[in-house]
Amino acid sequence: MSFRFQNLEIYQLAKEIVKYNYYLTKQFPDDEKYALVQQMNRAAISVPSNIAEGVSRNTVKDKSHFINISYSSLMELVCQSEIACELGFISEKDYSTMVAMSKNLSVKLSNFVTSIQKQS
Repeated sequence: MSFRFQNLEIYQLAKEIVKYNYYLTKQFPDDEKYALVQQMNRAAISVPSNIAEGVSRNTVKDKSHFINISYSSLMELVCQSEIACELGFISEKDYSTMVAMSKNLSVKLSNFVTSIQKQS
């Protein structure tokens, strides 16, 4: 048995981004463990967490609000990944992969919000 949000493609894609982010941040220098690594992990975890919370809300306004928070966290993660790349903590290839995954999810998040707003 699963909850509704667990069956959503946006939730599944968000979890893939979390896993990829953790893979990337494991490669960071030890002195970043409590700095950029922690920020990136928090932002990454926020994406599926807010999808789960938003989908579980009753009103369209609440659902949209949490999906928008999820989108904002995703953009925060892209920014932090770009900085990590510029600092040499991740490769250009890894950064490009993160951006591609994030673009895909951002479009689907936007479509999801449009869909739930049309239902009201």
